[in-house]
Amino acid sequence: MTACTTRRTSAARSRMAAVGAIAVTGALLLTGCGDQRDKNTGATGPSGAPYFNLLPKHIQSAGVIKVGSDINYPPVEYRKSGKIVGLDPDIATALGKQLGVRVEFNNGTFDTLISGLAARRYDIAMSAMTDNKGRQTGVDPDSGKKVGKGVDFVDYLTAGVSIYTRKGEDQSIKGWDDLCGKKIVVQRHTVSHDLAKAQSKKCGSKGKIEIEAFANDTEAQTRLRGGGADAGSSDFPVAAFAARTSGGGKDFELVGEQVEAAPYGIAVPKDQAQLRDALKAALDGLIRTGEYQKILAKWGVEDGAVKEGNINTGA
Repeated sequence: MTACTTRRTSAARSRMAAVGAIAVTGALLLTGCGDQRDKNTGATGPSGAPYFNLLPKHIQSAGVIKVGSDINYPPVEYRKSGKIVGLDPDIATALGKQLGVRVEFNNGTFDTLISGLAARRYDIAMSAMTDNKGRQTGVDPDSGKKVGKGVDFVDYLTAGVSIYTRKGEDQSIKGWDDLCGKKIVVQRHTVSHDLAKAQSKKCGSKGKIEIEAFANDTEAQTRLRGGGADAGSSDFPVAAFAARTSGGGKDFELVGEQVEAAPYGIAVPKDQAQLRDALKAALDGLIRTGEYQKILAKWGVEDGAVKEGNINTGA
């Protein structure tokens, strides 16, 4: 018999110099000896990895899936004590086990992740990215112009968008209509950014919304915390985490209800349908075993659970 081997973490190395991103090794996985056949798919692969044979040959040979992610969006993905942690890394690690490969998270700014896929810097992007038609088709929602080939999504969670303010200073903000004439901070090229721009156009005599957009959500929170804006907006899991943890829960509070509930998706290049379908199969496997639900419960996002992996369900 051949002895089993362990794939270990590789050293962090610099990547994406043009955008100042830093490659870091993400969660790495064990692959065992022998074969295991999944009763649902018939696929065989390393022991404990029933979906290995569904992967494209180049991924099988490499033994790794490179993930592009903006690792500054707690609790979805962030660094803690030098390690990459969060909902997305946990789900990616579990998918890697099912697929018999390790996953490697590479840091990049959110607005460069899809172009990074096109440039083959990553195999997939996983970064609390909302699945929508603009990203699927590569059409800019503001200009209506084609800006890329678009991507496919494997949808794994549903989340809405929330508004938050400094604690005790909600200024009677209960929803998006109440932001007219006020200043909001957001992360660039997110659904929150799009919603703020769309709402501002509707404000009329109330006055437009002053929007300050940042490269990441942490910078936006810092601006709001320091009194540089009236409100901020993020995906609900992120806004809720900030309200619960920033300043020991004394910095921010959520206001109003979350809106625009939509799927988070794993972005995959259009010409990588085999990889897309392998990820969907592995996600379905996690849902069947209950491991998916345990991960969501760990991060307090059980309400966003999906019953099965879906492809391109965003509107």
